[in-house]
Amino acid sequence: MQKYAQEFSQILQAENKEKAVEYALNLLKDEKVDVLSLYSEILLPSLNNMYCLLSEKDVCIWKEHVRTAIIRTTLECCYPYVIDMRNKKANSKKGTAVILCPPEEYQDLEARLISDYLTILGYNSIFVGSNTPYADFYNAADKIKPEIIVISVSNYYNLVATKKIIKELREKTLCKIMVCGYAFSANPDNVAMVGADYYVDKYDALKSIAERI
Repeated sequence: MQKYAQEFSQILQAENKEKAVEYALNLLKDEKVDVLSLYSEILLPSLNNMYCLLSEKDVCIWKEHVRTAIIRTTLECCYPYVIDMRNKKANSKKGTAVILCPPEEYQDLEARLISDYLTILGYNSIFVGSNTPYADFYNAADKIKPEIIVISVSNYYNLVATKKIIKELREKTLCKIMVCGYAFSANPDNVAMVGADYYVDKYDALKSIAERI
């Protein structure tokens, strides 16, 4: 697996989108990895270990965005394998899960991963994405009535808004509220601070929680 991760990382560093997608899909097609292993042991490490050479410092943010976009495209292309794994696991059908980000939060790739994990676990997973308006949080609770809401936060500045959202969601719904993203992985105390029920980042963690709720 380490060999595949290194090779994909090299392709990503070269910013070769076509080759990156082809490489990942070939791993799945040839059954060298399953979609969960691809996500957790190849795509996520590549995302978290991005770096810029000193000679690239003036365009480092640009390159980070380009590489993140390549991983996003790769994820989207893997969706048929997500559905196939859900069907093979024959997970019982669960309720609805909504995955979104608070206003002004634009990094939603980890949320996208969590959405696929929830699909595999049998949830009707609705991925809303970045910069979700306040009203949409509350409308989701009122109209969709999800069993799970996942809020992804990477930027620390968005923790105050997240705390406010969760507090007001508690007045509308009894669903479980989970959080993910760098703002929580870097400081686990923030999970309790915003009032969430759980922090999730991996499939196994989600699976364990889903079996209890």
